[in-house]
Amino acid sequence: GVIVDRDGYVLTNNHVIKDADEIRVRLSDKREFKGRVVGADPKTDLAVVKIESDHLPTIRWGDSDGLKAGEMVIAIGNPFGLSQTVTSGIVSATGRANVGIADYEDFIQTDAAINPGKSGGALVNARGELVGINTAIFSTSGGYQGIGFAIPTSMAKVVMDNLVHRGKVIRGWLGVSVQPVTSDLAQQFGLKEEKGVIVGDVTENSPAE
Repeated sequence: GVIVDRDGYVLTNNHVIKDADEIRVRLSDKREFKGRVVGADPKTDLAVVKIESDHLPTIRWGDSDGLKAGEMVIAIGNPFGLSQTVTSGIVSATGRANVGIADYEDFIQTDAAINPGKSGGALVNARGELVGINTAIFSTSGGYQGIGFAIPTSMAKVVMDNLVHRGKVIRGWLGVSVQPVTSDLAQQFGLKEEKGVIVGDVTENSPAE
Protein backbone atom coordinates (compact mmCIF):
# COMPACT_ATOMS: atom_id res chain seq x y z
CA GLY A 1 0.00 0.00 0.00
CA VAL A 2 0.93 3.66 -0.39
CA ILE A 3 0.43 6.36 2.27
CA VAL A 4 -1.06 9.24 0.28
CA ASP A 5 -2.37 11.45 3.08
CA ARG A 6 -0.94 12.62 6.43
CA ASP A 7 -4.22 11.66 8.11
CA GLY A 8 -3.26 8.02 7.58
CA TYR A 9 -5.04 7.04 4.37
CA VAL A 10 -3.34 4.15 2.57
CA LEU A 11 -4.18 3.37 -1.05
CA THR A 12 -3.95 -0.26 -2.12
CA ASN A 13 -5.63 -2.89 -4.29
CA ASN A 14 -9.00 -4.38 -3.43
CA HIS A 15 -7.65 -7.90 -3.98
CA VAL A 16 -4.97 -7.25 -1.34
CA ILE A 17 -7.46 -6.64 1.48
CA LYS A 18 -10.47 -8.60 0.20
CA ASP A 19 -11.88 -11.06 2.78
CA ALA A 20 -9.20 -10.10 5.33
CA ASP A 21 -10.10 -10.67 9.00
CA GLU A 22 -7.40 -8.30 10.21
CA ILE A 23 -5.20 -5.73 8.48
CA ARG A 24 -1.82 -4.62 9.76
CA VAL A 25 0.27 -1.92 8.10
CA ARG A 26 4.03 -2.04 8.65
CA LEU A 27 6.13 0.96 7.67
CA SER A 28 9.75 0.99 6.49
CA ASP A 29 10.82 2.26 9.94
CA LYS A 30 9.35 -0.92 11.49
CA ARG A 31 6.34 0.84 13.04
CA GLU A 32 3.19 -1.25 12.80
CA PHE A 33 -0.46 -0.17 12.86
CA LYS A 34 -3.85 -1.78 12.78
CA GLY A 35 -5.65 -0.88 9.58
CA ARG A 36 -9.34 -0.22 9.00
CA VAL A 37 -10.93 -0.52 5.55
CA VAL A 38 -12.53 2.81 4.66
CA GLY A 39 -13.93 1.51 1.40
CA ALA A 40 -13.22 -0.72 -1.57
CA ASP A 41 -14.09 -0.59 -5.25
CA PRO A 42 -13.86 -4.02 -6.93
CA LYS A 43 -14.68 -2.49 -10.33
CA THR A 44 -11.29 -0.73 -10.39
CA ASP A 45 -9.58 -3.08 -7.89
CA LEU A 46 -8.81 -0.21 -5.52
CA ALA A 47 -9.25 0.10 -1.75
CA VAL A 48 -8.49 2.64 0.98
CA VAL A 49 -7.20 1.64 4.42
CA LYS A 50 -6.97 4.03 7.39
CA ILE A 51 -4.33 3.91 10.12
CA GLU A 52 -4.31 6.09 13.24
CA SER A 53 -1.07 8.06 13.51
CA ASP A 54 0.58 11.38 12.86
CA HIS A 55 4.09 12.11 11.56
CA LEU A 56 3.48 9.79 8.65
CA PRO A 57 5.60 9.91 5.51
CA THR A 58 3.50 10.60 2.41
CA ILE A 59 4.14 10.53 -1.31
CA ARG A 60 3.37 13.35 -3.71
CA TRP A 61 0.68 12.78 -6.33
CA GLY A 62 2.04 12.80 -9.88
CA ASP A 63 0.38 13.48 -13.22
CA SER A 64 -0.31 10.09 -14.76
CA ASP A 65 -2.07 11.72 -17.72
CA GLY A 66 1.26 13.26 -18.70
CA LEU A 67 3.10 9.91 -18.87
CA LYS A 68 4.55 8.92 -22.23
CA ALA A 69 5.89 5.63 -23.54
CA GLY A 70 9.61 5.39 -22.85
CA GLU A 71 9.50 7.47 -19.65
CA MET A 72 11.38 5.94 -16.72
CA VAL A 73 9.35 4.63 -13.77
CA ILE A 74 10.14 2.83 -10.51
CA ALA A 75 7.97 0.11 -8.96
CA ILE A 76 8.04 -0.38 -5.18
CA GLY A 77 6.50 -3.29 -3.32
CA ASN A 78 6.76 -6.48 -1.31
CA PRO A 79 7.42 -9.30 -3.82
CA PHE A 80 7.64 -12.75 -2.21
CA GLY A 81 7.75 -11.07 1.22
CA LEU A 82 10.86 -9.02 0.38
CA SER A 83 9.65 -5.67 1.70
CA GLN A 84 10.67 -2.32 0.18
CA THR A 85 11.86 -3.91 -3.06
CA VAL A 86 12.50 -1.35 -5.81
CA THR A 87 12.71 -2.11 -9.53
CA SER A 88 13.00 0.26 -12.47
CA GLY A 89 11.88 0.25 -16.07
CA ILE A 90 9.98 2.33 -18.55
CA VAL A 91 6.38 3.06 -19.42
CA SER A 92 5.65 0.56 -22.18
CA ALA A 93 2.20 1.98 -22.98
CA THR A 94 -0.69 3.89 -21.44
CA GLY A 95 -4.45 3.48 -21.71
CA ARG A 96 -4.38 -0.31 -21.76
CA ALA A 97 -7.93 -1.69 -21.57
CA ASN A 98 -9.60 -5.07 -22.24
CA VAL A 99 -6.93 -6.78 -20.15
CA GLY A 100 -9.56 -8.71 -18.16
CA ILE A 101 -8.43 -7.64 -14.69
CA ALA A 102 -11.15 -5.15 -13.69
CA ASP A 103 -14.42 -3.74 -15.00
CA TYR A 104 -12.91 -0.28 -15.50
CA GLU A 105 -9.45 -0.45 -17.05
CA ASP A 106 -7.07 2.31 -18.14
CA PHE A 107 -3.77 0.74 -17.17
CA ILE A 108 -0.21 1.97 -17.38
CA GLN A 109 1.84 -0.86 -18.86
CA THR A 110 5.44 -1.08 -17.66
CA ASP A 111 8.43 -3.39 -17.94
CA ALA A 112 9.58 -2.53 -14.39
CA ALA A 113 9.69 -5.90 -12.65
CA ILE A 114 6.40 -6.55 -10.85
CA ASN A 115 6.06 -9.91 -9.13
CA PRO A 116 3.45 -11.50 -6.83
CA GLY A 117 3.35 -9.43 -3.63
CA LYS A 118 3.90 -6.08 -5.36
CA SER A 119 0.17 -5.44 -5.74
CA GLY A 120 -0.86 -2.18 -4.09
CA GLY A 121 2.66 -0.78 -4.24
CA ALA A 122 3.72 2.52 -5.78
CA LEU A 123 4.68 3.18 -9.36
CA VAL A 124 6.61 6.45 -9.30
CA ASN A 125 8.16 8.68 -11.95
CA ALA A 126 11.73 9.96 -12.03
CA ARG A 127 10.74 12.85 -9.72
CA GLY A 128 9.54 10.44 -7.03
CA GLU A 129 5.86 11.25 -7.61
CA LEU A 130 3.12 8.63 -7.44
CA VAL A 131 1.78 7.94 -10.94
CA GLY A 132 0.23 4.50 -10.46
CA ILE A 133 -0.73 1.64 -8.15
CA ASN A 134 0.89 -1.66 -9.16
CA THR A 135 -1.93 -4.11 -9.78
CA ALA A 136 -1.19 -7.09 -12.00
CA ILE A 137 1.22 -8.87 -14.30
CA PHE A 138 0.82 -10.79 -17.52
CA SER A 139 2.61 -14.08 -17.05
CA THR A 140 2.56 -17.66 -18.26
CA SER A 141 4.84 -18.76 -15.41
CA GLY A 142 3.35 -16.78 -12.49
CA GLY A 143 6.43 -14.54 -12.34
CA TYR A 144 7.82 -11.47 -14.08
CA GLN A 145 7.85 -11.55 -17.88
CA GLY A 146 8.27 -7.87 -18.65
CA ILE A 147 4.57 -6.91 -18.73
CA GLY A 148 3.07 -5.30 -15.65
CA PHE A 149 0.03 -3.10 -15.15
CA ALA A 150 -0.63 -0.18 -12.79
CA ILE A 151 -3.78 1.84 -12.16
CA PRO A 152 -3.04 5.49 -13.05
CA THR A 153 -3.33 8.10 -10.31
CA SER A 154 -5.84 10.05 -12.40
CA MET A 155 -8.28 7.18 -11.81
CA ALA A 156 -7.06 6.20 -8.34
CA LYS A 157 -7.43 9.71 -6.88
CA VAL A 158 -11.06 10.02 -7.98
CA VAL A 159 -11.91 6.57 -6.60
CA MET A 160 -10.15 7.32 -3.32
CA ASP A 161 -11.90 10.67 -2.87
CA ASN A 162 -15.27 8.95 -3.41
CA LEU A 163 -14.47 6.16 -0.94
CA VAL A 164 -13.21 8.56 1.75
CA HIS A 165 -16.03 11.09 1.50
CA ARG A 166 -18.98 8.92 0.38
CA GLY A 167 -18.02 5.38 1.30
CA LYS A 168 -18.67 4.24 -2.26
CA VAL A 169 -17.86 5.23 -5.82
CA ILE A 170 -20.59 7.11 -7.66
CA ARG A 171 -20.46 6.79 -11.44
CA GLY A 172 -22.48 8.14 -14.29
CA TRP A 173 -24.41 5.65 -16.40
CA LEU A 174 -25.34 6.07 -20.02
CA GLY A 175 -26.88 2.70 -20.87
CA VAL A 176 -25.18 1.79 -24.13
CA SER A 177 -22.80 -0.91 -25.25
CA VAL A 178 -20.13 0.27 -27.65
CA GLN A 179 -17.46 -1.36 -29.78
CA PRO A 180 -14.44 0.08 -31.59
CA VAL A 181 -14.54 0.79 -35.31
CA THR A 182 -12.45 -1.85 -37.09
CA SER A 183 -11.33 -1.72 -40.71
CA ASP A 184 -14.12 -4.15 -41.68
CA LEU A 185 -16.79 -2.06 -39.93
CA ALA A 186 -15.41 1.15 -41.41
CA GLN A 187 -15.71 -0.36 -44.87
CA GLN A 188 -19.22 -1.68 -44.14
CA PHE A 189 -20.47 1.74 -43.02
CA GLY A 190 -18.61 3.66 -45.71
CA LEU A 191 -16.33 5.48 -43.26
CA LYS A 192 -13.14 7.08 -44.52
CA GLU A 193 -11.25 6.55 -41.24
CA GLU A 194 -11.17 3.95 -38.46
CA LYS A 195 -12.24 6.41 -35.76
CA GLY A 196 -14.91 6.56 -33.09
CA VAL A 197 -17.15 3.81 -31.75
CA ILE A 198 -20.29 2.00 -32.81
CA VAL A 199 -23.28 1.79 -30.47
CA GLY A 200 -24.02 -1.91 -30.41
CA ASP A 201 -26.87 -1.96 -27.94
CA VAL A 202 -29.07 0.37 -25.91
CA THR A 203 -30.30 -0.77 -22.48
CA GLU A 204 -34.05 -0.63 -21.99
CA ASN A 205 -35.25 2.25 -19.75
CA SER A 206 -31.73 3.72 -19.64
CA PRO A 207 -30.83 7.41 -20.03
CA ALA A 208 -29.53 6.60 -23.52
CA GLU A 209 -32.93 5.22 -24.58
